[in-house]
Amino acid sequence: MTDTFSTRTIDVTTGSSETVHDLTDACMSFLREVALARDGLLNVFTPHATAGLALIETGAGSDADLLAALHQLLPADNRWQHRHGSPGHGRDHVLPAIVPPHATLPVIGGALQLGTWQSVVLVDTNKDNPDRQVRLSFLG
Repeated sequence: MTDTFSTRTIDVTTGSSETVHDLTDACMSFLREVALARDGLLNVFTPHATAGLALIETGAGSDADLLAALHQLLPADNRWQHRHGSPGHGRDHVLPAIVPPHATLPVIGGALQLGTWQSVVLVDTNKDNPDRQVRLSFLG
């Protein structure tokens, strides 16, 4: 069997507030179309200097906890040298060093192998850019 590479870019609107946007369903839908019961790897990448990807539990408060923790680590104030955009926007440019813009995940039998409570999420603290892209790539 030869390796197959498939890729797709999805558009995500995050709005005008900080958000943790769940991408898990989009990832699983993509794999249903392209993985065809094969083993491989799913790479998730966002080509933005102010957004990242994480694996966390959603819906039980962890998404709000993540944003609160980022506020503690990266306050939205005037300490940042990068100063265009909203007040404190420089912190958004530091975010990808803490929440990276990529994740590579195992796929077995065409199914994404996440833990029971794990979800794939886009983390976006940049209120100035509500339109994001995420590239999903499967190699299997």
